[in-house]
Amino acid sequence: MLNANLKNKPQRRRVVFSFRAPEADVVALVGSFNDWDPSRHPMHNKGYGLWKKTVTLAPGEYEYKFWIDGEWKEDPRNQRAMLNPFGTMNNIVAVSVE
Repeated sequence: MLNANLKNKPQRRRVVFSFRAPEADVVALVGSFNDWDPSRHPMHNKGYGLWKKTVTLAPGEYEYKFWIDGEWKEDPRNQRAMLNPFGTMNNIVAVSVE
């Protein structure tokens, strides 16, 4: 019975987020998948100001932004966005089942 439950469970997918911020000291990935908590997904500078973070997410749609040196920033490479309750935009990432 345990194996049948595992087959019905949606497969989680690895999603890579990146942001170019050469002058930044601290960059974090924040979103609906981590309760908007900047301490949960710190990003790593891979050199030349390119910050990356890989997270594993279940299929669905998630809102996100970047927290850069204490300021909210949208993802300039993702035009998919929606208005948030604060009057600014959050980006959206969709994780597919396959």
